[in-house]
Amino acid sequence: MNLTRRHFFQHCGHGVGKIALASLLTGATTARGQAPNPLAPRRPHFTPKARAVIHLFMAGAPSQLELFDYKPRLAQLEGRPIPPEVIGGQRYAFIRHDAAVLGPRFRFSRYGQSGAELSEMLPHLSTVADDLCIIKSVRTDQFNHGPAQIFLNTGFAQPGRPSFGSWVVYGLGAETDNLPAFVVMSTGTGISGGAANWASGFLPTVYAGVRLRNSGEPILNVASPQGIDATLERETLELVTRLNRERLSVLGDPEIATRINAYEMAFRLQTSAPELMDLRGESRATLDLYGCNPEQPSFARACLVARRLVERGVRFVNIYHEGWDAHTDVAGNVRGNCRTTDQASAALVKDLKRRGLLDSTLVIWGGEFGRTPMVESNPALGRSLGRDHHPQAFTIWLAGGGVKRGLTYGATDELGFHVVENPVHIHDLQATFLHLLGLDHERLTYHYAGRDFRLTDVFGHVVRDILA
Repeated sequence: MNLTRRHFFQHCGHGVGKIALASLLTGATTARGQAPNPLAPRRPHFTPKARAVIHLFMAGAPSQLELFDYKPRLAQLEGRPIPPEVIGGQRYAFIRHDAAVLGPRFRFSRYGQSGAELSEMLPHLSTVADDLCIIKSVRTDQFNHGPAQIFLNTGFAQPGRPSFGSWVVYGLGAETDNLPAFVVMSTGTGISGGAANWASGFLPTVYAGVRLRNSGEPILNVASPQGIDATLERETLELVTRLNRERLSVLGDPEIATRINAYEMAFRLQTSAPELMDLRGESRATLDLYGCNPEQPSFARACLVARRLVERGVRFVNIYHEGWDAHTDVAGNVRGNCRTTDQASAALVKDLKRRGLLDSTLVIWGGEFGRTPMVESNPALGRSLGRDHHPQAFTIWLAGGGVKRGLTYGATDELGFHVVENPVHIHDLQATFLHLLGLDHERLTYHYAGRDFRLTDVFGHVVRDILA
């Protein structure tokens, strides 16, 4: 028989046992015997700039050299190998170290008063250039998609750690009782890193992301079974909740509190989820702004739903758009993905701004790493004019949420290979994002397996130069 510490104090030790038991149960139940809400709002470490995050994750890694980081020198050197001293000891999965240079496939121009340099493939984003903070000097430790995606989202390259969204909800709690605090949507073919990207790791599972489906029921296992009326459902829920609370008072297991919260949330979602996904109340002008057909799943529809989510108090929204892995025909890959994402990404910034939500919502756009200046061509695999994975340097952009507007930060060398100005590591981004939400990345910890863990592990510095 396995005896818990609580069981020992309950049945042994008399007076001291009762005192210890009372201490252990602190927080397990409220004064009325009710389970506490693990998503109750919590005070940040300091005054936040942002209250919500929308992370537009471009899975597969967009080519920064076709979108944000124009390198005319590559055009001059196209067809020649990059000097070996530039590459150093870097190894690649699909190309040789002496692969030829591939020049940029598209024209670039400067936009807005800020003069942000953007590709012709971003005609819509160029209209909000002065609202963007473009960071050209991001670098990562990971080379392959799955580990790099998990690393960016959890601070660790292997599954099992809490995701960024989970840390945020753990640190700040929820602002709404009617929708999950952390919502995940996907608009592509699949994520290399899988559910580890939005899992709660060793945090209680109440902090995990909740998948919102593109069609059918928005959230699985929420609708009432056929033949079950509201009265029977409510009575069943009350019975299950009462049994769970009794068990919680004995074991103090946070997963029981999670279960209670999940049942209550599912009941409320029967009303709130359909209302959220019903876009008939949106104006034709708004739908046209996003390029959204409300009846069809799309990245545009997901972006519009993301705005509706933060409008209703959701704390963290992830949209995963897969398909940027341009090992062949990088020009076609970028052209197709921009056709799908550019208008809606820019529309999201415009829509949040006109509704007074941009200042309090941090929008993040980017992938897990960049693409090489060298070409990938492999006839055996049917590949030509592509680019391989490049962890040394890539670009993301931010908007709202307390970052400077109209700023281009950091720079790479003339070949786009190495960062030469203001390097920003993934851990630095994580520290900065938490800072904008009022959380100190060194103080936001969770004790597990004998030590305190945090999103940034033992690394990371806030990039103060980009803060408004």
